Order: sequence, then structure tokens, then C-alpha cells
Amino acid sequence: MQSIRSRALQPTDIPPVRWGEKRYYSLDYYLKQTFGRKLYKIALDGGMTCPNRDGTLGYRGCIFCSEGGSGDFAGDRNLSISRQLEAGKSLIARKHKEEGYIAYFQAYTGTYAPVSHLRKIYSEAIRFPGVEILSIATRPDCLPPDVLTLLKELAEQKPVWVELGLQTIHPESAAFIRRGYSLTVFEQAVTALRSIGVHVIVHIILGLPGEDTEAMLATIRYLNHLDIQGVKLQLLHILKKTDLADYYREHPFPVMSLEEYLSLLGLCISQLRPDIVIHRLTGDGPKPLLIEPRWTANKRMVLNQIQSYLKSQNIWQGRSYTGGRTIHTL
Repeated sequence: MQSIRSRALQPTDIPPVRWGEKRYYSLDYYLKQTFGRKLYKIALDGGMTCPNRDGTLGYRGCIFCSEGGSGDFAGDRNLSISRQLEAGKSLIARKHKEEGYIAYFQAYTGTYAPVSHLRKIYSEAIRFPGVEILSIATRPDCLPPDVLTLLKELAEQKPVWVELGLQTIHPESAAFIRRGYSLTVFEQAVTALRSIGVHVIVHIILGLPGEDTEAMLATIRYLNHLDIQGVKLQLLHILKKTDLADYYREHPFPVMSLEEYLSLLGLCISQLRPDIVIHRLTGDGPKPLLIEPRWTANKRMVLNQIQSYLKSQNIWQGRSYTGGRTIHTL
């Protein structure tokens, strides 16, 4: 892994006073600036499956995907959306002052159902007291015209975010993880969503087997040229009961240490366009399922180390960004 060496600070090395105490455009900062208060995300299960699981594209999901379909922290699909939101609200109230909520359809592919079902669950979510944003995790190949029409209608009522799991721009890696769609399909989805006023948040996985630092940074630089509003940076987790776990057992590959990840993350943040909101810096898998990297289980420690590293190396979001496009906003 490349690293950023310390050196004497120059006058131009002072980070811009832009995001409060943090050196990147955090989701928390964006929400407080936009809504005037903190919003808490409540993960929901809308009862969908995925074309990578129902036989349309495959039966085993993406190689890293657990049985929960990336929704291991989502609500109980046997409950109505309102009851899932009530349950999430109760959990939040135990630790935090009640403020506002993001209704987040996290499990599986959040638009992979008849539009009549989607209209019912999405409408139920945005009508729930305190919900300020509707957020949906889905695939770019699961946004047919009738779903886009529905999202447009909803976006006229409350902000709508759609999270797309790009993971990587490299075809070899995309084939390895069984992503199942091309980069062109992803780009078309971004264009379609932006044309109807929906925020686009892109998921990227760092540490895929075979990708070196330059390959991962190429994915970051690619995002800089897209009309996207947010990114989730996810370190590759190897979880039990996944095909990736089987592959790792049979073909061991290097997993990043905390020090290596800090160095890589610093480079990513430095090169990322400064108006893109960073929704996640690492991610965390369910502890009972986590095989590697085990250091990620201590989330608070990891986040503290990230903040300390960015400060000690004088890194901030966009420090190395060289521009290249006109930035569009809603």
C-alpha cells in the first residue's frame, strides 16, 4: 500500500474550514446543515429478493453477500413497515434524543418488486412521523420506467435517495464478485435518477482480491466525473456463510491491516471531489459472522484512528482533486 509521508506544513496546506471539526464532508454534517438536526437511519426489509438470487441472474447472490442480502441489520420482514419503523425508533430512543429519521430499505434489492408493492411500502415509510428522507438500496439494473415514475412522484413529497452498489469499475473484479451488470448500465441508472431529482449514493468496496492501490483509486477518480451526491466506502469483509468465505478458505488472499487501510483511505479521501458526501468510511459486518479483517469489529476504535490519521497526515477531502467537470446540485 502507498502511504502519505509527513512533511513540514506549508501555508497552502491548511484545510478549508468547511465541514466542522472533520476533514471530510460527512453525512452527519450534511444532515445538520440541510435539516437543522441529526437524523437517524432505520434499516428496513421490504420483502424483496434479488435477481442474483431468484435465478434471473444467479442463485447465490454476490460473492460477499450474506444470507441477509446485505441487510443483516435491517428490520423483520414479517412486520409491516410501520412496525419496523416503530421498533427502530424505540431502539434509537434508548441512546439518543428523539429527532428525525431516514427510512432505509436496506435488505436485498430495494426496487425489485411490482410497482404496486413498492408504492405501498414506500408511501407507508414516508408517512411515518419523523421520517424526513426515503433511502433505497438497489441495483442499477432494477430501475424500470414504472419504478422511476414512482420515485419521481415520491421525490416531489420528500427527499429520495437511491444507493447503487457499483463496488468497482474494473470488469475482472466485477465478474469475480458476480455483480451481474455492466458499467454502462450503472451510468444509465445514474443519469435516469438524477433526471427525476433523486440523490445518488454509490457503494465502493476497497480491498477486492487482485486490485492494487492504483486500481482502487481509479474507481474513486471515476466517481468524480459523475453527477452523484454521496459515496459509501466499504472495506471488504469476509463473512461466514458466504461464497467469499469459501473462496478465502481455498485460496487465501491478503486482507488489509488497519495501518494499510488508513493509508489507502487517506488517498481516497484526498482524491475525492469535495462536494460528495461521505456516508461511510469503513463499514462493519455482524460480529458473529466476521472472519476477516477482525480489527474492524471495534468500530469506535477504527473511526477514532481514521480521524487521528487524517489530522496527523494533514489530509482532507479533495486536497488532491484536480477538477474536471461542472458540479450539478438539486
